[in-house]
Amino acid sequence: MKFELSKAGTYLIVRIGGELDHHYCDIIRNRIDPELMEPPIRNIVFDFTGLTFMDSSGIGMLMGRLRIVQAIGGNACLICDNKNVLRILEMSGVARLFNRCKDISEAVRGA
Repeated sequence: MKFELSKAGTYLIVRIGGELDHHYCDIIRNRIDPELMEPPIRNIVFDFTGLTFMDSSGIGMLMGRLRIVQAIGGNACLICDNKNVLRILEMSGVARLFNRCKDISEAVRGA
C-alpha cells in the first residue's frame, strides 16, 4: 500500500495506492484524524487513482472521515479510476455521498 498526505489551502489530500484493507485502514485513520482537527483544514480529497483493491473496512474508513468533515462544515471529494473499486463504492452507496472529481486540481480549485 502507498499512502501520502498533503495539504492545499483548506484541503487535506489523501493519496492511497495498492490495496486498502482493515490493517491499513487503522493506520490511515490514525494519521488523517489529527490532521482534520488542525485549522484551516476542513475539506478532504481521497485520491484513489492508484488503488487496486478495497474491502468493506475501506468503506467504513471513508464514511467516518466524511462524518468528521461534515461536522466541521467541510466537503469530501473522491478521485477514482479503477472500475472494480468504483463498483464497490457505488454498490455500497458511498460514491453518491462524495463529490466526484477527475483529478486533484479539479478537487481543490479555488483552495
